[in-house]
Amino acid sequence: MPEISSSPLPRQVADDHVDALVALDPITGTYLGVRESAGLLPDFSPAGQRAVADLARRTLARLDAAERVPGADSDAERRCARLLRERLTAELAVHEAEEGLCAVSNLRSPAHSVRIVFTVMPTETEEDWTAVASRLRAVPAALEGYRSSLALGLERKLFGGPRAAATFVGQLTEWAGGGERPGWFEVFAAAGPDTLPAGLRAELAAAGEEATAAVGALRDWMRDVYAPAVAGAPDTVGRERYRRWSRFFNGTDLDLDQAYAYGWSEYHRLLGEMRTEAERILPGASPWQALAHLDEHGTHIEGVDEVRVWLQRLMDEAVEALDGTHFELAERVRRVESRIAPPGGAAAPYYTGPSEDFSRPGRTWLPVDGTTRFPVYDLVSTWYHEGVPGHHLQSAQWVHVADRLSRYQATIGKVSANMEGWALYAERLMDELGFLPDAERRLGYLDAQMMRACRVVVDIGMHLGLEIPADSPFRPGERWTPELAQEFFQRHSSRPPAFVESEMTRYLSVPGQAIGYKLGERAWLLGRANARAAHGEAFDAKAWHMAALSLGPLGLDDLVDEISRL
Repeated sequence: MPEISSSPLPRQVADDHVDALVALDPITGTYLGVRESAGLLPDFSPAGQRAVADLARRTLARLDAAERVPGADSDAERRCARLLRERLTAELAVHEAEEGLCAVSNLRSPAHSVRIVFTVMPTETEEDWTAVASRLRAVPAALEGYRSSLALGLERKLFGGPRAAATFVGQLTEWAGGGERPGWFEVFAAAGPDTLPAGLRAELAAAGEEATAAVGALRDWMRDVYAPAVAGAPDTVGRERYRRWSRFFNGTDLDLDQAYAYGWSEYHRLLGEMRTEAERILPGASPWQALAHLDEHGTHIEGVDEVRVWLQRLMDEAVEALDGTHFELAERVRRVESRIAPPGGAAAPYYTGPSEDFSRPGRTWLPVDGTTRFPVYDLVSTWYHEGVPGHHLQSAQWVHVADRLSRYQATIGKVSANMEGWALYAERLMDELGFLPDAERRLGYLDAQMMRACRVVVDIGMHLGLEIPADSPFRPGERWTPELAQEFFQRHSSRPPAFVESEMTRYLSVPGQAIGYKLGERAWLLGRANARAAHGEAFDAKAWHMAALSLGPLGLDDLVDEISRL
């Protein structure tokens, strides 16, 4: 482990924490572009989890001292300290509740992290592929450490949900291959260029087989031991666990009942707007009938590579239109790539940020799952969310101004609701700026907004077992269950049943994360409204955007406080 500096100021404490964390978590190192991390994987066992928690405790102790040093009250030091304390405290609360012993999900688990990190590794040189081989050989130990944590969770009656467990078994089966179909790691290992030395190609093939065998072993254990053991456990987590996870993902102690009511208010507002746009598309139709009509008769892209190129063009056009008018973008921030997601993951698009030196750019990823026809209404605002001006502008700007922040702020100290809230705000901004000029694109945008409002309603409602309000058009007076939540979500979504199924499993297995989109957007809108009120006619939206994006991450309470002052 790297030697920790004795520098007393909070930003140095935060940067020391990053160095020490990378030594424990090479996956984080790869996302940061640390070459020494490339051939390694973390220890996901209970001992490995304790080591990360012990590091957080040591860092918090150093932060206590650092905040008493002259100079620690400057804006830069204060913001960094504020974030570091909030994040590490939230992480420790999750650890001390032993949530890492029941981390089973269709989206967010150590096994998912192991697989996805290979997709962001450099693969240009022989040295790169040597690191790939080394990391492939580390897969069995990493998955065994994860299995040992789940096994301890079973002993302590800490269960992942049965729905998530069943879905995860299916994903592992996809990754493991079988028969004539090679496993995911074998396919990745075979993708090395023909110019690699024969010995390295043989090593990659053997390592890919070992990694695939480890996936198969984990699948068998999950299917034969874990899934039967958790079969009677609830899929929902209850108010206490939900409050803990909500703090982790949102960076604030939410009033969950008020947040639930806000979700319903947004539902009713958006439903009215959707009906207006649906009438323009198919008079007399409901919003979801109009969306189904667009699925068949609306503008669409044919072909997987064609949609990737189209999405790239959409982001490039957004950069050209927004830079200099509503944002001021550095050249390296302007670069973002459109990619097709590897098979076997969740159904939703996602974004991965740039490395610290921008040698790996930010990337958007579209899961296709055999689809070759892509309606445009379902893509435009989503790529404003994932790419530009959404996740990419925020994440890349943090990396770009890392010299003004701390390394911690620019890279790993992220708050989900801040980021998802900005991305949803970015969708709304593009609507405000006129980038959704026709009913087709605007109904698609409102459909995406409605999905986020429904997330607040069903995520809080089903985990807390709340009552459906009397003014709901759906089952008023009943209490939420996962089954009712899925029915409600399907009725209010243009997405196919497989997507809705995947989403519901995600909400059940990652409680409190999905509400951050709408609640984060609310925080960004409130901060902008406060700043505009303070400045009056002198308010400069472009300057405000860039100043807000350059603050680095903050929890929602802290975010509103800071961006309101700009």
